[in-house]
Amino acid sequence: MTNQTKSPVISPIVTIGALFFIFGFVTWANSTLIPFLKLACGLKTDFEAFLVTFASYIAYFFLALPSSWILKKLGFKNGIIIGLLILAFGSLIFIPAASSRSFGLFLTGIFIQGAALSLLQTASNPYISIIGPIESAAKRISIMGLCNKFAGIIVPIIMGTLFLKNASGIEAKINDAATTLAEKEALLAEVLGRVYTPYIALAVVFTAFALFIKYSNLPEVDVDKEEVVDGEEVKSTKTSIFQFPHLFLGAFCIFVYVAAEVMAGDIIGVYGKALGISADISKYFTTLTLTSMLVGYVVGIITIPKYITQQAALKICAILGVIFICAAYVTTGYTSVIFVGLLGLANSLMWPAIFPLGIKGLGKFTKTGSAIMIMGIAGGAIWPLIYGYLKDYAGMHFQLAFFVSVLPCYLYIWFFAAYGHKIK
Repeated sequence: MTNQTKSPVISPIVTIGALFFIFGFVTWANSTLIPFLKLACGLKTDFEAFLVTFASYIAYFFLALPSSWILKKLGFKNGIIIGLLILAFGSLIFIPAASSRSFGLFLTGIFIQGAALSLLQTASNPYISIIGPIESAAKRISIMGLCNKFAGIIVPIIMGTLFLKNASGIEAKINDAATTLAEKEALLAEVLGRVYTPYIALAVVFTAFALFIKYSNLPEVDVDKEEVVDGEEVKSTKTSIFQFPHLFLGAFCIFVYVAAEVMAGDIIGVYGKALGISADISKYFTTLTLTSMLVGYVVGIITIPKYITQQAALKICAILGVIFICAAYVTTGYTSVIFVGLLGLANSLMWPAIFPLGIKGLGKFTKTGSAIMIMGIAGGAIWPLIYGYLKDYAGMHFQLAFFVSVLPCYLYIWFFAAYGHKIK
Protein backbone atom coordinates (compact mmCIF):
# COMPACT_ATOMS: atom_id res chain seq x y z
CA MET A 1 0.00 0.00 0.00
CA THR A 2 1.39 3.41 -0.91
CA ASN A 3 1.79 6.29 1.52
CA GLN A 4 -0.84 8.18 -0.44
CA THR A 5 -3.45 5.53 0.30
CA LYS A 6 -2.38 5.10 3.88
CA SER A 7 -2.47 8.74 4.91
CA PRO A 8 -6.24 9.25 4.58
CA VAL A 9 -6.72 6.41 7.10
CA ILE A 10 -3.83 7.23 9.44
CA SER A 11 -4.67 10.94 9.75
CA PRO A 12 -8.15 10.48 11.27
CA ILE A 13 -6.87 7.70 13.57
CA VAL A 14 -4.20 10.07 14.92
CA THR A 15 -6.84 12.79 15.41
CA ILE A 16 -9.22 10.41 17.21
CA GLY A 17 -6.27 9.19 19.28
CA ALA A 18 -5.71 12.78 20.44
CA LEU A 19 -9.40 12.95 21.39
CA PHE A 20 -9.09 9.77 23.43
CA PHE A 21 -6.12 11.33 25.22
CA ILE A 22 -8.37 14.26 26.14
CA PHE A 23 -11.12 11.86 27.34
CA GLY A 24 -8.61 10.16 29.59
CA PHE A 25 -7.15 13.37 30.97
CA VAL A 26 -10.51 14.86 31.93
CA THR A 27 -12.10 11.62 33.15
CA TRP A 28 -9.23 10.37 35.29
CA ALA A 29 -8.77 13.78 36.88
CA ASN A 30 -11.72 12.64 39.04
CA SER A 31 -9.36 10.39 41.01
CA THR A 32 -7.52 13.52 42.18
CA LEU A 33 -10.62 15.73 42.50
CA ILE A 34 -12.30 13.31 44.96
CA PRO A 35 -9.73 13.73 47.77
CA PHE A 36 -8.98 17.33 46.74
CA LEU A 37 -12.58 18.52 46.99
CA LYS A 38 -13.17 16.51 50.16
CA LEU A 39 -10.32 18.47 51.72
CA ALA A 40 -10.91 21.88 50.12
CA CYS A 41 -14.71 21.93 50.54
CA GLY A 42 -14.73 20.35 54.00
CA LEU A 43 -16.80 17.30 53.02
CA LYS A 44 -17.54 14.96 55.91
CA THR A 45 -17.91 11.59 54.16
CA ASP A 46 -16.59 9.71 51.14
CA PHE A 47 -20.21 9.38 50.00
CA GLU A 48 -20.32 13.17 49.50
CA ALA A 49 -16.94 13.16 47.74
CA PHE A 50 -18.13 10.43 45.35
CA LEU A 51 -20.67 12.90 43.97
CA VAL A 52 -17.69 13.97 41.82
CA THR A 53 -17.89 10.72 39.85
CA PHE A 54 -21.70 10.85 39.94
CA ALA A 55 -21.76 14.32 38.31
CA SER A 56 -19.21 13.25 35.71
CA TYR A 57 -20.74 9.95 34.61
CA ILE A 58 -24.47 10.63 35.01
CA ALA A 59 -24.13 13.20 32.23
CA TYR A 60 -23.65 10.34 29.77
CA PHE A 61 -27.07 8.92 30.64
CA PHE A 62 -28.88 12.18 29.90
CA LEU A 63 -26.77 13.48 27.01
CA ALA A 64 -25.92 10.38 24.92
CA LEU A 65 -29.16 10.28 22.90
CA PRO A 66 -29.25 14.08 22.36
CA SER A 67 -25.61 13.73 21.26
CA SER A 68 -26.70 11.21 18.63
CA TRP A 69 -29.28 13.72 17.36
CA ILE A 70 -26.65 16.50 17.23
CA LEU A 71 -24.32 14.27 15.22
CA LYS A 72 -27.08 13.39 12.76
CA LYS A 73 -27.91 17.08 12.24
CA LEU A 74 -24.43 18.62 12.25
CA GLY A 75 -22.13 15.76 11.29
CA PHE A 76 -19.19 14.14 12.97
CA LYS A 77 -16.68 16.98 12.58
CA ASN A 78 -18.95 19.78 13.80
CA GLY A 79 -20.08 17.61 16.70
CA ILE A 80 -16.48 17.23 17.86
CA ILE A 81 -15.89 20.99 17.62
CA ILE A 82 -18.98 21.72 19.74
CA GLY A 83 -17.97 19.04 22.25
CA LEU A 84 -14.50 20.53 22.70
CA LEU A 85 -15.88 24.05 23.20
CA ILE A 86 -18.35 22.78 25.82
CA LEU A 87 -15.45 20.97 27.50
CA ALA A 88 -13.51 24.26 27.64
CA PHE A 89 -16.54 26.03 29.16
CA GLY A 90 -16.91 23.32 31.82
CA SER A 91 -13.24 23.76 32.74
CA LEU A 92 -13.68 27.51 33.20
CA ILE A 93 -16.55 26.88 35.67
CA PHE A 94 -13.87 25.64 38.09
CA ILE A 95 -12.57 29.20 38.48
CA PRO A 96 -15.69 30.75 40.10
CA ALA A 97 -16.24 27.46 41.95
CA ALA A 98 -12.83 27.79 43.59
CA SER A 99 -13.32 31.51 44.29
CA SER A 100 -16.63 30.89 46.07
CA ARG A 101 -15.57 27.53 47.56
CA SER A 102 -18.80 26.08 46.19
CA PHE A 103 -18.89 22.28 45.95
CA GLY A 104 -22.15 22.57 43.99
CA LEU A 105 -20.50 24.78 41.37
CA PHE A 106 -17.61 22.34 41.09
CA LEU A 107 -20.14 19.57 40.44
CA THR A 108 -21.80 21.77 37.79
CA GLY A 109 -18.49 22.19 35.98
CA ILE A 110 -17.83 18.45 36.20
CA PHE A 111 -21.32 17.70 34.83
CA ILE A 112 -20.78 20.08 31.90
CA GLN A 113 -17.47 18.36 31.17
CA GLY A 114 -19.29 15.00 31.29
CA ALA A 115 -21.89 16.32 28.84
CA ALA A 116 -19.12 17.36 26.45
CA LEU A 117 -17.42 13.98 26.77
CA SER A 118 -20.75 12.28 26.05
CA LEU A 119 -20.95 14.07 22.71
CA LEU A 120 -17.30 13.37 21.90
CA GLN A 121 -17.53 9.68 22.89
CA THR A 122 -20.78 9.16 20.97
CA ALA A 123 -18.96 10.43 17.89
CA SER A 124 -15.59 8.77 18.31
CA ASN A 125 -16.35 5.20 19.37
CA PRO A 126 -18.54 4.17 16.40
CA TYR A 127 -16.16 6.05 14.08
CA ILE A 128 -13.14 4.04 15.17
CA SER A 129 -15.20 0.81 15.22
CA ILE A 130 -16.52 1.26 11.67
CA ILE A 131 -13.37 2.63 10.01
CA GLY A 132 -12.16 -0.95 9.45
CA PRO A 133 -13.43 -4.55 9.77
CA ILE A 134 -15.68 -5.02 12.82
CA GLU A 135 -13.73 -8.19 13.74
CA SER A 136 -10.62 -6.10 14.42
CA ALA A 137 -12.44 -3.16 16.02
CA ALA A 138 -11.17 -4.23 19.45
CA LYS A 139 -7.62 -3.84 18.17
CA ARG A 140 -8.24 -0.28 16.96
CA ILE A 141 -10.07 0.67 20.15
CA SER A 142 -7.15 -0.81 22.11
CA ILE A 143 -4.86 1.63 20.28
CA MET A 144 -7.23 4.42 21.29
CA GLY A 145 -7.13 3.00 24.81
CA LEU A 146 -3.37 3.45 24.88
CA CYS A 147 -3.89 7.16 24.27
CA ASN A 148 -6.69 7.30 26.87
CA LYS A 149 -4.85 5.44 29.61
CA PHE A 150 -1.52 7.17 28.99
CA ALA A 151 -3.36 10.38 29.82
CA GLY A 152 -4.84 8.63 32.86
CA ILE A 153 -1.37 7.57 34.04
CA ILE A 154 0.06 11.08 33.96
CA VAL A 155 -3.03 12.85 35.38
CA PRO A 156 -2.62 11.61 39.00
CA ILE A 157 1.06 12.55 38.83
CA ILE A 158 0.41 16.05 37.47
CA MET A 159 -2.86 16.85 39.25
CA GLY A 160 -1.89 14.98 42.40
CA THR A 161 1.34 16.95 42.65
CA LEU A 162 -0.44 20.26 41.98
CA PHE A 163 -3.64 19.77 43.99
CA LEU A 164 -2.64 17.43 46.82
CA LYS A 165 0.84 18.68 47.70
CA ASN A 166 1.31 18.16 51.48
CA ALA A 167 -2.35 17.08 51.72
CA SER A 168 -1.81 15.09 54.92
CA GLY A 169 -0.14 18.04 56.65
CA ILE A 170 -2.83 20.50 55.57
CA GLU A 171 -5.60 18.11 56.68
CA ALA A 172 -3.93 17.69 60.07
CA LYS A 173 -3.67 21.48 60.53
CA ILE A 174 -7.31 22.03 59.57
CA ASN A 175 -8.46 19.35 62.02
CA ASP A 176 -6.17 20.64 64.78
CA ALA A 177 -8.19 22.38 67.49
CA ALA A 178 -5.29 24.78 67.99
CA THR A 179 -5.59 26.16 64.45
CA THR A 180 -7.56 29.40 64.41
CA LEU A 181 -10.46 30.02 62.04
CA ALA A 182 -8.42 32.64 60.15
CA GLU A 183 -5.56 30.16 59.67
CA LYS A 184 -7.99 27.50 58.40
CA GLU A 185 -9.50 29.97 55.94
CA ALA A 186 -6.02 30.91 54.67
CA LEU A 187 -5.09 27.23 54.23
CA LEU A 188 -8.29 26.45 52.30
CA ALA A 189 -7.87 29.55 50.11
CA GLU A 190 -4.32 28.43 49.26
CA VAL A 191 -5.52 24.91 48.39
CA LEU A 192 -8.39 26.12 46.20
CA GLY A 193 -6.09 28.59 44.46
CA ARG A 194 -4.28 25.61 42.97
CA VAL A 195 -7.22 25.11 40.58
CA TYR A 196 -6.87 28.32 38.59
CA THR A 197 -3.84 27.81 36.36
CA PRO A 198 -4.43 24.13 35.39
CA TYR A 199 -8.07 24.58 34.40
CA ILE A 200 -7.50 27.83 32.52
CA ALA A 201 -4.72 26.05 30.63
CA LEU A 202 -7.05 23.12 29.86
CA ALA A 203 -9.73 25.49 28.52
CA VAL A 204 -7.16 27.07 26.19
CA VAL A 205 -5.95 23.65 24.97
CA PHE A 206 -9.50 22.40 24.28
CA THR A 207 -10.37 25.58 22.36
CA ALA A 208 -7.17 25.36 20.33
CA PHE A 209 -7.90 21.72 19.43
CA ALA A 210 -11.43 22.67 18.35
CA LEU A 211 -9.89 25.21 15.96
CA PHE A 212 -7.50 22.55 14.68
CA ILE A 213 -10.43 20.20 13.98
CA LYS A 214 -12.31 22.99 12.18
CA TYR A 215 -9.50 23.53 9.68
CA SER A 216 -8.45 19.88 9.39
CA ASN A 217 -9.46 17.44 6.65
CA LEU A 218 -11.13 14.99 9.02
CA PRO A 219 -13.49 12.97 6.79
CA GLU A 220 -17.07 12.06 7.56
CA VAL A 221 -17.81 8.32 7.70
CA ASP A 222 -21.04 6.43 7.16
CA VAL A 223 -21.41 4.79 10.56
CA ASP A 224 -24.94 3.70 9.65
CA LYS A 225 -23.92 1.54 6.70
CA GLU A 226 -25.18 -2.01 6.57
CA GLU A 227 -23.00 -4.92 7.66
CA VAL A 228 -20.66 -6.36 5.02
CA VAL A 229 -20.15 -10.13 4.87
CA ASP A 230 -17.74 -11.66 2.32
CA GLY A 231 -17.70 -8.39 0.39
CA GLU A 232 -21.50 -8.25 0.12
CA GLU A 233 -23.64 -5.65 1.89
CA VAL A 234 -26.26 -7.35 4.04
CA LYS A 235 -29.48 -5.35 4.38
CA SER A 236 -31.10 -5.52 7.78
CA THR A 237 -34.79 -6.42 7.92
CA LYS A 238 -35.16 -4.90 11.40
CA THR A 239 -37.46 -1.91 11.77
CA SER A 240 -36.79 -0.90 15.39
CA ILE A 241 -33.80 -0.49 17.68
CA PHE A 242 -35.64 -2.69 20.17
CA GLN A 243 -35.21 -5.67 17.83
CA PHE A 244 -31.55 -5.91 18.79
CA PRO A 245 -31.43 -7.50 22.29
CA HIS A 246 -27.63 -7.86 22.15
CA LEU A 247 -27.42 -4.05 22.00
CA PHE A 248 -29.22 -3.58 25.32
CA LEU A 249 -27.34 -6.45 26.93
CA GLY A 250 -24.18 -4.75 25.69
CA ALA A 251 -25.24 -1.37 27.05
CA PHE A 252 -25.77 -2.91 30.49
CA CYS A 253 -22.38 -4.61 30.11
CA ILE A 254 -20.85 -1.16 29.51
CA PHE A 255 -22.75 0.02 32.61
CA VAL A 256 -21.18 -2.58 34.92
CA TYR A 257 -17.79 -2.44 33.19
CA VAL A 258 -17.47 1.33 33.74
CA ALA A 259 -18.65 0.80 37.32
CA ALA A 260 -15.81 -1.69 37.86
CA GLU A 261 -13.31 0.57 36.07
CA VAL A 262 -14.20 3.60 38.19
CA MET A 263 -14.02 1.56 41.39
CA ALA A 264 -10.55 0.31 40.45
CA GLY A 265 -9.30 3.67 39.17
CA ASP A 266 -11.00 6.58 40.93
CA ILE A 267 -11.70 4.86 44.25
CA ILE A 268 -8.34 3.11 44.73
CA GLY A 269 -6.87 6.19 46.45
CA VAL A 270 -9.72 6.27 48.98
CA TYR A 271 -9.38 2.48 49.37
CA GLY A 272 -5.66 2.81 50.10
CA LYS A 273 -6.25 5.60 52.59
CA ALA A 274 -8.81 3.41 54.41
CA LEU A 275 -6.04 0.79 54.73
CA GLY A 276 -4.00 3.37 56.64
CA ILE A 277 -1.77 4.47 53.77
CA SER A 278 -0.88 8.19 53.71
CA ALA A 279 -2.81 10.43 51.30
CA ASP A 280 0.55 11.70 50.00
CA ILE A 281 1.20 8.15 48.72
CA SER A 282 -2.33 6.94 47.91
CA LYS A 283 -2.94 9.90 45.55
CA TYR A 284 -0.72 8.11 43.01
CA PHE A 285 -2.49 4.71 43.16
CA THR A 286 -4.65 5.47 40.11
CA THR A 287 -1.43 5.40 38.08
CA LEU A 288 -0.99 1.75 39.16
CA THR A 289 -4.45 0.84 37.86
CA LEU A 290 -3.97 2.63 34.56
CA THR A 291 -0.49 1.21 34.00
CA SER A 292 -2.07 -2.24 34.34
CA MET A 293 -4.67 -1.23 31.76
CA LEU A 294 -1.92 -0.02 29.44
CA VAL A 295 -0.25 -3.43 29.60
CA GLY A 296 -3.58 -5.07 28.74
CA TYR A 297 -4.09 -2.79 25.73
CA VAL A 298 -0.66 -3.71 24.36
CA VAL A 299 -1.55 -7.39 24.73
CA GLY A 300 -4.85 -6.75 22.91
CA ILE A 301 -3.15 -4.94 20.03
CA ILE A 302 -0.77 -7.88 19.57
CA THR A 303 -3.26 -10.74 19.97
CA ILE A 304 -6.65 -9.52 18.59
CA PRO A 305 -7.83 -10.91 16.18
CA LYS A 306 -4.67 -12.80 15.10
CA TYR A 307 -4.54 -15.16 18.08
CA ILE A 308 -7.80 -14.71 19.98
CA THR A 309 -11.22 -13.26 19.21
CA GLN A 310 -12.49 -10.17 21.00
CA GLN A 311 -15.15 -12.38 22.62
CA ALA A 312 -12.46 -14.68 24.07
CA ALA A 313 -10.45 -11.68 25.28
CA LEU A 314 -13.53 -10.35 27.08
CA LYS A 315 -14.14 -13.71 28.78
CA ILE A 316 -10.51 -13.95 29.96
CA CYS A 317 -10.64 -10.40 31.34
CA ALA A 318 -13.88 -11.13 33.24
CA ILE A 319 -12.32 -14.22 34.84
CA LEU A 320 -9.24 -12.21 35.83
CA GLY A 321 -11.53 -9.60 37.37
CA VAL A 322 -13.20 -12.24 39.56
CA ILE A 323 -9.79 -13.58 40.67
CA PHE A 324 -8.30 -10.15 41.46
CA ILE A 325 -11.32 -8.83 43.39
CA CYS A 326 -11.37 -11.97 45.53
CA ALA A 327 -7.62 -11.61 46.16
CA ALA A 328 -8.03 -7.93 47.11
CA TYR A 329 -10.69 -8.89 49.64
CA VAL A 330 -8.68 -11.59 51.44
CA THR A 331 -5.44 -9.55 51.66
CA THR A 332 -4.52 -6.29 53.39
CA GLY A 333 -2.16 -3.33 53.09
CA TYR A 334 -0.18 -2.74 49.92
CA THR A 335 -0.90 -6.30 48.72
CA SER A 336 -4.63 -5.57 48.63
CA VAL A 337 -4.00 -2.26 46.85
CA ILE A 338 -1.89 -4.06 44.23
CA PHE A 339 -4.72 -6.49 43.50
CA VAL A 340 -7.14 -3.56 43.12
CA GLY A 341 -4.60 -1.98 40.75
CA LEU A 342 -4.42 -5.25 38.79
CA LEU A 343 -8.13 -4.90 38.11
CA GLY A 344 -6.91 -2.41 35.50
CA LEU A 345 -5.41 -5.36 33.61
CA ALA A 346 -8.73 -7.20 33.84
CA ASN A 347 -10.62 -4.10 32.66
CA SER A 348 -8.27 -3.25 29.80
CA LEU A 349 -9.87 -5.13 26.90
CA MET A 350 -13.46 -4.84 28.10
CA TRP A 351 -14.47 -1.59 26.41
CA PRO A 352 -12.62 -2.52 23.17
CA ALA A 353 -14.53 -5.83 23.05
CA ILE A 354 -17.94 -4.86 24.46
CA PHE A 355 -18.55 -1.81 22.27
CA PRO A 356 -18.13 -3.46 18.83
CA LEU A 357 -20.01 -6.56 20.01
CA GLY A 358 -22.89 -4.35 21.14
CA ILE A 359 -23.22 -2.36 17.90
CA LYS A 360 -22.45 -5.23 15.51
CA GLY A 361 -25.01 -5.58 12.75
CA LEU A 362 -27.09 -2.51 13.67
CA GLY A 363 -26.82 -0.99 10.19
CA LYS A 364 -28.91 2.18 9.96
CA PHE A 365 -29.46 2.08 13.73
CA THR A 366 -25.72 2.37 14.52
CA LYS A 367 -25.78 6.04 15.64
CA THR A 368 -28.72 5.47 18.00
CA GLY A 369 -27.28 2.16 19.18
CA SER A 370 -23.93 3.80 19.90
CA ALA A 371 -25.68 6.46 21.97
CA ILE A 372 -27.47 3.75 23.98
CA MET A 373 -24.11 2.06 24.57
CA ILE A 374 -22.61 5.39 25.69
CA MET A 375 -25.51 5.80 28.16
CA GLY A 376 -24.10 2.76 29.92
CA ILE A 377 -21.18 4.90 31.10
CA ALA A 378 -23.60 6.09 33.82
CA GLY A 379 -22.52 2.99 35.74
CA GLY A 380 -19.56 5.07 36.88
CA ALA A 381 -22.02 7.47 38.52
CA ILE A 382 -23.96 4.87 40.50
CA TRP A 383 -21.40 2.36 41.80
CA PRO A 384 -19.17 4.67 43.89
CA LEU A 385 -22.32 5.94 45.65
CA ILE A 386 -23.39 2.34 46.36
CA TYR A 387 -19.93 1.66 47.80
CA GLY A 388 -19.98 4.91 49.79
CA TYR A 389 -23.44 4.14 51.19
CA LEU A 390 -22.46 0.61 52.23
CA LYS A 391 -19.30 1.91 53.90
CA ASP A 392 -20.46 5.19 55.45
CA TYR A 393 -24.12 4.52 56.30
CA ALA A 394 -24.72 0.74 56.28
CA GLY A 395 -21.75 0.13 58.56
CA MET A 396 -20.14 -2.43 56.26
CA HIS A 397 -16.35 -2.85 56.41
CA PHE A 398 -14.83 -0.98 53.47
CA GLN A 399 -13.16 -4.09 51.98
CA LEU A 400 -16.37 -6.10 52.16
CA ALA A 401 -18.31 -3.17 50.67
CA PHE A 402 -15.78 -2.99 47.81
CA PHE A 403 -16.02 -6.75 47.20
CA VAL A 404 -19.83 -6.85 47.32
CA SER A 405 -20.20 -3.93 44.94
CA VAL A 406 -17.59 -4.97 42.35
CA LEU A 407 -17.82 -8.78 42.08
CA PRO A 408 -21.29 -8.82 40.40
CA CYS A 409 -19.94 -6.54 37.65
CA TYR A 410 -17.38 -9.11 36.54
CA LEU A 411 -19.87 -11.97 36.76
CA TYR A 412 -22.26 -10.20 34.36
CA ILE A 413 -19.43 -9.32 31.96
CA TRP A 414 -18.50 -13.01 31.98
CA PHE A 415 -22.10 -13.85 31.01
CA PHE A 416 -22.12 -11.31 28.17
CA ALA A 417 -18.79 -12.61 26.82
CA ALA A 418 -19.95 -16.22 26.90
CA TYR A 419 -23.57 -15.87 25.80
CA GLY A 420 -25.18 -12.42 25.90
CA HIS A 421 -23.54 -10.98 22.77
CA LYS A 422 -24.91 -13.89 20.70
CA ILE A 423 -28.57 -13.08 21.38
CA LYS A 424 -29.88 -11.49 18.18
